[in-house]
Parts: sequence; structure tokens; C-alpha cells
Amino acid sequence: MAQTPNPAFQGSFAIRPAKPPELERWAPPMAYLIAMLLVVIGCLQPPLVAAGPSRLQVAEAMFAERCKTAGEKIHRSAENVEGVFLMKTRPKEINFRDQFRMDDPYGADVTGEGYIVVFLQGKDAKGSVVEQGGVTSGYRYVEAIDPIDGKRYRYTGSMKVVGQKDAAAPNIQIELKRNPSYDLKIYAYKLDRVAATGTAPRYGVTYDDISTREEREYWIAGSSLKVIDLQKNEVMAERIGYMMDRGQGAQSGGRSPWLLAEFHACPAFPKAPGGHPFKGYQTRNFVEKILKPKQEE
Repeated sequence: MAQTPNPAFQGSFAIRPAKPPELERWAPPMAYLIAMLLVVIGCLQPPLVAAGPSRLQVAEAMFAERCKTAGEKIHRSAENVEGVFLMKTRPKEINFRDQFRMDDPYGADVTGEGYIVVFLQGKDAKGSVVEQGGVTSGYRYVEAIDPIDGKRYRYTGSMKVVGQKDAAAPNIQIELKRNPSYDLKIYAYKLDRVAATGTAPRYGVTYDDISTREEREYWIAGSSLKVIDLQKNEVMAERIGYMMDRGQGAQSGGRSPWLLAEFHACPAFPKAPGGHPFKGYQTRNFVEKILKPKQEE
């Protein structure tokens, strides 16, 4: 007796049309070709490797290694030194962002003639250089070679009148009422220069940029500051310093890489009241540890 198909199962056992003979013929070769293509693509892909250190990590590791040699080495000192020979002077401009200019960004503190002036001025009780009235005096003279004419000059300095205050100004009127003998002259510390004669001073001060190309690639600047006994051709003391820009040269928003590198230095710079590192007078401060200026009698 014939059975009537159950309608509930007709969908599951629906008869599918047979594959065309052409597809039946091509199916195995096509599957093989696809599999081989995947193997070839897989061979062309580079092997998976762990991500390497970031640029900043490489720079930090290099900087930490350099800092192992940083610091001051003082072999001997000298008392009652009257004058020093600045074997190099500082340029007038400040290097804020030139990555490969080997001009010692770490050691750069005072520019132009100011670099000479600070060696001649006195210091106050806190160690800051002052124009006059300090508790210690500076060196009595400084000699240096003018990079323009190549000649050696002797520099001295003193406070001189450079102008006159406006007696009609309201604040000056107040001062004159308080003190009729109030000085209306304007003073400033000025250099005097004459051609040097005889031999140069016994003690010399010089600096060098000791950065390598590789270090500058990672925005690391190295510095050497030396005090030399020129009679004996002997290094009396040396300070090695490094600094690194953690922004790796980024200049967006007017950013100055070498200026910000001062926050990441070894030895670290003292902090100014606003919190920014203060580099001013660092050369003279180091030199005075070795070459003690002769004090006024």
C-alpha cells in the first residue's frame, strides 16, 4: 500500500537539481588551485615578530647610558687667581631647535659679550652674579681671542653712566621729594677692551660639544667644560653633561626642543622660581670651584 508523504518533511527532503557536468568536472581542480594560492600567499607574508622598542625608549636607554659618565671631576684647584683665558666665547644667538648644530646646547648659558661679563662681576650672598655690591668679586680681567680678527684682547669692566632719568616723571618726582640728592644718573656694567700683551693667563676655560651623530638623531646633546693649566698643559677639572628632548624634536605649537630638553638633563640644572631650569652662570659657577678669584684687599 503506497504511503502518502508527510508534508512536514517535504522541505527537508526536497530533491535538489544535479550539478551541471561542467562544475562537476572543475570542482576538484579549482579547490586545489585555491589551496595552492593560499599556501603561496602565506609564504610571501613576513613572519610575525614582537614589536620593537619605541623611538623614545631607545632614546631614554641611550641617555641613561650617557649619564653614567656625567658629572664633575675636579683634580686640583688654584687660589688667588686674577684672570682667566676664555679659549672659546659663546655665540650671540641661542640654538632652540637646530638638531645637528654642534654648538653645545647643554653648556650654553650666557651669550655674546655677556659670557665675558659674568666672569668679571661679583656675586651676592646667594651666589647670583650681580653688577656691583656683591659679597665676592669676579676675576679682575678676562682675556679672549676675537673670532673676527683673531687677536687676543684683555677685558675689564665697571659700572658706567649710560643715561639720565627723566626728572619730570611722576615716580622720579616722588623720589626727589623723599631725597633731594637722589641720583638721576642711569648706570650699567660696561666692558673695556684693550689689545693683550705678553703671555696669555695661566688658566684657560674651554668647552666642546661631545655629541655623536647617533646621539643627535635621538635629540641628545653632550657637553664638556674644562679648566686647564696652560703652563703645564694639564686638565684641572672637567664637567660632562647631557640633556635629551623627550618630545624627540616635535615643534608643533612653537615648541623649542633644546629649551625643553633642559628639563631632562644630567647633571640636572637648578630650578628658577617659575620652575624652569636655570642655566645662567653655570660656566662661571663651575670655574670658580677650581679657580678661586682673588678678593679685593
